[in-house]
Amino acid sequence: MKETKQPVIAIMGPTASGKTATALEIARHIPSEIMSVDSALVYRDMDIGTAKPSKEERAAVPHHLIDIIDPSEVYSAARFRDDALQLIADIHKRGKLPLLVGGTMLYFNALTSGLDMLPPANPTIRARLDEEATRSGWPALHARLAELDPETAGKLKPNDSQRIQRALEVIELTGKPLSALQSGKKQDNLPFHLIPIALEPSDRSQLHKRIAQRFDQMLENDRLIEEVRQLRNRGDLHLGMPSMRCVGYRQTWQYLDGEFDRNTLREKGIAATRQLAKRQLTWLRAMPERIVIDCLSPEAIHQIMNHIGKLNIPGSVMTG
Repeated sequence: MKETKQPVIAIMGPTASGKTATALEIARHIPSEIMSVDSALVYRDMDIGTAKPSKEERAAVPHHLIDIIDPSEVYSAARFRDDALQLIADIHKRGKLPLLVGGTMLYFNALTSGLDMLPPANPTIRARLDEEATRSGWPALHARLAELDPETAGKLKPNDSQRIQRALEVIELTGKPLSALQSGKKQDNLPFHLIPIALEPSDRSQLHKRIAQRFDQMLENDRLIEEVRQLRNRGDLHLGMPSMRCVGYRQTWQYLDGEFDRNTLREKGIAATRQLAKRQLTWLRAMPERIVIDCLSPEAIHQIMNHIGKLNIPGSVMTG
């Protein structure tokens, strides 16, 4: 049967792979709107450590799902899916191409595969679990999870605070283990045709250099340190919150707490970012349908435009 669904381009990839620049270049050729698929960009007042698109870049092309919540709030994969489906429909109605751009693979998975019917977050339970973790440590809560839901605990590292917290929260809210509630069913009834393009490095060491350079830029003139200092001085944020767990923010907060010096901050920040990139690449390689583009190649954007050109999108200006 001939494909009649309208196209959506997903620009995925590890951190520092050039996703933003790629999306902006596509938008030069095709009337587009960019939708962020990034769990850090949703937060206001977190610009430096998230490498948020500049005001000029956001003015050049409409951007969505950036600066939509306060760092004290929680933005779930379920909420992302609802927002994304509505935005994609709206962008298509405006006669433009939706560009889904980011590296939060959990969000991409939620959009394409659907979500199990799990209870929403409960701030009271989460706050209590955070307090317990402060006293006893996340490994102790991981041990408790291992007794209540050994299958889920077996998939998590003892310090995976966010997922341990969620698993214990679900048990408390439903009386059932998370593993029993997750069906793993795929949904193939998306109302659009998704074209997943993955920017992946042919040389991992070159990506690591990019990561180090970008983190050094964040530290220039203490920009990241001052950003986190302002957030810390608010008084209503703490390291247990999803916003402050973001790569770079946790390490900078710990530096401001006096846990280590500036050189160690740099080392830990770069190491955490490299680990994030590794996890992102692992997610991508589990997607056999993706179109792989070497993000280090000078021909990368040309190759992407060739793929998009085959879609015959109305209004596109394919100038190479």
